[in-house]
Amino acid sequence: MSHEDQVLHQSPLGQGTAYVNTYDASQLYPIARDLNWEKRGIERSSLPFAGEDIWNAYEVSWLNSRGKPVVRLAEFRIPASSSHIIESKSFKLYLNSFNLSRFDTEAEVVALMVRDLSAAAGAKVAVQLIAPDASAPIGAFEGSCLDELDVDIEHYQPAPELLGAEGDVVEESLYSHLLKSNCPVTGQPDWASIQIRYTGPRIEREGLLRYLISYREHGDFHEQCVENIFMDIWQQCRPASLSVYARYVRRGGLDINPYRSSRAEPAPNLRLGRQ
Repeated sequence: MSHEDQVLHQSPLGQGTAYVNTYDASQLYPIARDLNWEKRGIERSSLPFAGEDIWNAYEVSWLNSRGKPVVRLAEFRIPASSSHIIESKSFKLYLNSFNLSRFDTEAEVVALMVRDLSAAAGAKVAVQLIAPDASAPIGAFEGSCLDELDVDIEHYQPAPELLGAEGDVVEESLYSHLLKSNCPVTGQPDWASIQIRYTGPRIEREGLLRYLISYREHGDFHEQCVENIFMDIWQQCRPASLSVYARYVRRGGLDINPYRSSRAEPAPNLRLGRQ
């Protein structure tokens, strides 16, 4: 069993779970980001992107000092430069552990979450709690949608050779709702919309759509899929600048939205219709 397989085998994913409803930071299960690249002999710190993973939680609750429930939504921003991702089921179990725990103030809850998540990720995690009535409205990606292109599909595992770019330098944004990958442990489907923004030789659109669809039977974590997509486009199409932003459909009250860019800029937390 490889080191990566051993790490995934030990994760809470796909295992029977005793749900804990009192605060317990030990529920968090970090996974080293380097695992995705070590197997290819690549030093992740040398890769040409920055970014962050935006997590939105829709099932956050705890008790106030009098035992009355408080309900919030939450936004978590984990830097792509952090040493670890946090396995999603463990994240859910951690949030559940607040359900029957009493806290005097909301600020106390935020401080605990910042401390625990930052320790697990290996970098400072930003936490924002949001009242349910103040949640973000539904939005949409800007740019041209690829999904109505009339293409034949033959690949359902990543095929970067489908990518190509040539001709005049352009600046454009392309997106698709047809991205699907699978959990590397349970095999459950992960559905997403993805936006590609770039400046460079014009990317061949049919090839890009075929490439994105080629992830349909690929097993990997959301964050790793986006990093692979970024690097494949970067290497095959040679843009001067590139941003890749995937908005995954929520599972277990959490959605995960990785953003990778050659430019150091924050991503908008843009909630799409499927989210």
